Amino acid sequence: MHAIHIGEYGGPEVMTWTELPEPAPGPGEALVRLGVAGVNFMDTGVRAGPVRGWSVPTVLGVEGMGYVIALGDDVRGLAVGDRVAWVYHRGSYAERLAIPAASLVKVPEDVDDETAAAVMMQGVTANHFTTETYAVKPGDTAVVHAAAGGVGLMLTQMIKARGGVVIGLVSREEKVAVAKEAGADHVLVSSGGGFEDRVRELTNGEGAHVVYDGGGPATFRSSQLALRRHGVHAYYGVLMGDLSFHPMELPSSILFSYPTYADHVPTREALVRRTTEIFDFVRKGQVRPRIGARYALTDAAKAHADLESRRTTGKLLLLP
Repeated sequence: MHAIHIGEYGGPEVMTWTELPEPAPGPGEALVRLGVAGVNFMDTGVRAGPVRGWSVPTVLGVEGMGYVIALGDDVRGLAVGDRVAWVYHRGSYAERLAIPAASLVKVPEDVDDETAAAVMMQGVTANHFTTETYAVKPGDTAVVHAAAGGVGLMLTQMIKARGGVVIGLVSREEKVAVAKEAGADHVLVSSGGGFEDRVRELTNGEGAHVVYDGGGPATFRSSQLALRRHGVHAYYGVLMGDLSFHPMELPSSILFSYPTYADHVPTREALVRRTTEIFDFVRKGQVRPRIGARYALTDAAKAHADLESRRTTGKLLLLP
């Protein structure tokens, strides 16, 4: 069995195609043959490291879909041959994985393999962001950073499905059409801060109800200034660099949130509830993941380099 392994932190060059022992499913686990793995900015952060909860040596990757090929003891509700997907299992850049059955969801027959893999991490994240972080209501205005990226495209579609208005931010002019195709009502080209005045113009001087900000320190202050009174700053750009602020610096009595994965799906029930809604959106055509590029699993280092270049759009996938 082979996997994408790192023995030290660094750039994409530290990623190696390594032979590892065959995994065996323990009690409560399923052995899964990888079908498609998703690439995430989290993966590049883990590789560059260190990231809390991870250490080297390790196998990269956290999401994907595949096929059950064996079951450990005490597994209920799964059978050999089932198509399954997962949203956070460390070491997902591997040909075969032993995964807790409680972390797996069945993929509906009318959802294809690539779509299933492409909507897991970003889909669960966007579902959490648009429900519990800030429950988007019809007519609400949301600012979406990196609106042509994986999370941004998913957020845009879910906000529109809930009746909201989207102001998308993209880093390059050529990404404007991608964000608009996903449903963004307005798209601003901005590679850093300074967009708050334009957001206020588009909202009749009031500001947005929520800003979904993965931009890091460069966009942090402008995101807050783009909000209306009691607006919500949903910040998930921790891998983009360190920042510090004092509560008294928050403008307009805004609410600040750092929504983390552990709170997206704290229970099996939450995982099933969120993925069921996501697959339902897919069936209705309200969520259509944009596959930005496909790579062989052996070429995962190239996928990382392309993602970090900021020239990609949509979801990057790895195929064994």
